[in-house]
Amino acid sequence: MELARYLIGKVVVHDTDDGRLSGRIVETEAYPVGDSAGHAFRGETPNNRSMFLGHGHAHVYFTYGSSFMLNVISEAAGVGAGVLLRALEPLDGIDRMQRFRGRVGLLDLARGPGRLTQAMQVDLRQDGVDLCAAGPLWLAASRRKTGAIGKSVRIGLTRNVDRKLRFYERGNVYVSGPKRLRE
Repeated sequence: MELARYLIGKVVVHDTDDGRLSGRIVETEAYPVGDSAGHAFRGETPNNRSMFLGHGHAHVYFTYGSSFMLNVISEAAGVGAGVLLRALEPLDGIDRMQRFRGRVGLLDLARGPGRLTQAMQVDLRQDGVDLCAAGPLWLAASRRKTGAIGKSVRIGLTRNVDRKLRFYERGNVYVSGPKRLRE
């Protein structure tokens, strides 16, 4: 849970052959050790192996038959748990993000985890990448001060639905979900 709160205000950077894409993290969801809603709950498998790589690695997976999701691993190697990145405030490469997302409006470029990965061009090729090391996909500090951080239940789950493990920057227009969960 500490990492989920800590990541609010940090920047995801993807340096591609066509230039830099980046966005400030404004919403996360924690999936701690032992959480039945988390991908590591039943142990390590070929599909979730990256969840067990250790602090700061990326776990990218495909879901809903159409979307990639990007998680940051929160625990030591061998212990599976992570933080889902749910929404970004676009910074660099906005014109390219709009092209990738079908010319949607600025507010909807990276609001929601599937939209986020599509805008940032993140897919299974980034699964297992160390986000804290030099490379094409990495996490950076932001120059801007982070606003007040809100906390709520996670979105779209059927298990452990009442746990307040979703964190977001209050008042940020790029946060996803129903209005009652953004205030």
